[in-house]
Amino acid sequence: MSTASTRLPEGRYGRPADERADRTLKIVGGVLGAVLLAVIGWFAYHYVGQNEISGEVISFQTSPDSVKVHLEVRKDADATGYCTVRSQAADGLEVGRADFRFGGRATRIDKVVTLRTTAQGTTAELLGCHGD
Repeated sequence: MSTASTRLPEGRYGRPADERADRTLKIVGGVLGAVLLAVIGWFAYHYVGQNEISGEVISFQTSPDSVKVHLEVRKDADATGYCTVRSQAADGLEVGRADFRFGGRATRIDKVVTLRTTAQGTTAELLGCHGD
């Protein structure tokens, strides 16, 4: 007893449609993957590489109408810019916000700044630092 083959003879009718679809999907997937990597690299470069000024709040001290904030700012030697600081009351309302400018040749600046508030502040938050 012999078994009949359901396969087409090799090379007689060209490549099956499934093989062509698989190849097309692989090409499209590779191109989309490369584009995604390029976009991620572009955002990473502009976020990390172009950020000339960074800072952090070391400590803060509150009073009824102000908050003294100890900031540490790191920047390039020729960079100028500002850092934005805000304070919130115990109920979460913003009671003060101000920009503090930094310049000069120093690459690390330790500075205590005073943020005026409209009520007793309970926090001091650095919102970000930006170059000019």
